[in-house]
Amino acid sequence: MNFLIIHQDKDTKARSGKITTDHGVIETPVFMPVGTAGSVKAVHQKELVEDVGAEIILGNTYHLYLRPGTEIIRQAGGLHQFMNWDLPLLTDSGGYQVFSLAGNRKITEEGAIFSSHIDGSKHTFTPESVVDIQRLIGADITMALDECTPYPCEYQYAKSSMELTHRWLERGIRRFQETSPLYNHQQDLFPIVQGSVYKDLRKQSAEVISSHHLPGNAIGGLSVGEPPEKMYEMIEIATDILPLDKPRYLMGVGTPENILEAVSQGIDMFDCVIPTRNGRNGMLFTSEGIINIKNKKWSDDFSMIDKNGTSFVDTQYSKAYLRHLVTSGEILGAQIATLHNLGFYMWLLKESGKKIREGAFGVWKKKMIKKLSGRI
Repeated sequence: MNFLIIHQDKDTKARSGKITTDHGVIETPVFMPVGTAGSVKAVHQKELVEDVGAEIILGNTYHLYLRPGTEIIRQAGGLHQFMNWDLPLLTDSGGYQVFSLAGNRKITEEGAIFSSHIDGSKHTFTPESVVDIQRLIGADITMALDECTPYPCEYQYAKSSMELTHRWLERGIRRFQETSPLYNHQQDLFPIVQGSVYKDLRKQSAEVISSHHLPGNAIGGLSVGEPPEKMYEMIEIATDILPLDKPRYLMGVGTPENILEAVSQGIDMFDCVIPTRNGRNGMLFTSEGIINIKNKKWSDDFSMIDKNGTSFVDTQYSKAYLRHLVTSGEILGAQIATLHNLGFYMWLLKESGKKIREGAFGVWKKKMIKKLSGRI
């Protein structure tokens, strides 16, 4: 993998660049639609490319491991072949999903023991097995196993958890170096900064992660309930330390305003279920603010979903028509809303890159954040 910074904003830490993988070039800053089980919900792969403009999508190690299972994926020739996706793929380590199981998992030095949410069967993720699973899945970018702490979290627990994540990382790197890609394309491993909302822990974790000199770095354990100001503070601490010449991936974040603030701190890569999940529930993101399409006020509004509709996909549909579909429970309503939101997120990141290149990102960001968080 190669990363090249092309432009640096003059007023912030924001930058635009390119990540080159064996499956294609990714322009940063970039949003990665979440394809949890090898599918971005309600969206065809062709639509992701031709309508949304996705350059990379994310798969989930936990879910793919449980279903369809790595043997099926191996027989198919890897996830790219299995889902007919020719562009880059990133898989997370499954650590966040195991964290989400709460009472159905146990964290030990060896790894994470958990019960499947599907049938209750017992499984163990270790730093080594997670590397092996992601080798079988075949993603271009893979993640080291980490423990994601909850919020709030006691300092001592956050410290012990961070140190465990660092020890797991060393084991994961060794396994990654001992093994090879299975499907004739290069794979890379990213470590993950942890430390909850404690400044000294985040600083220490970013320093440890940087010392391994891996091709890229991720920041995890945020957007788990902490105030936005705390999240931004933790991002700033990490990006002040993480190497400038490596891509930075902020995991699971977030709202449009979260993303713009993180871009200004020098984050390059994002993923989040918000545009797809909220779209299916009738929440639409637009350049003027947020719309709840279920509200009766849209029942006779025949204008396009966004006044800048030419920027996004499927905006030939009116608010009134989309409201009718959503309130009627029509599957097409979920499809249109999802496509719209993904198109908006893609536009937001591509527009961010454009403003960075023009040297106008800081001013544009302040103006957009005021709009994006408001309800229409």
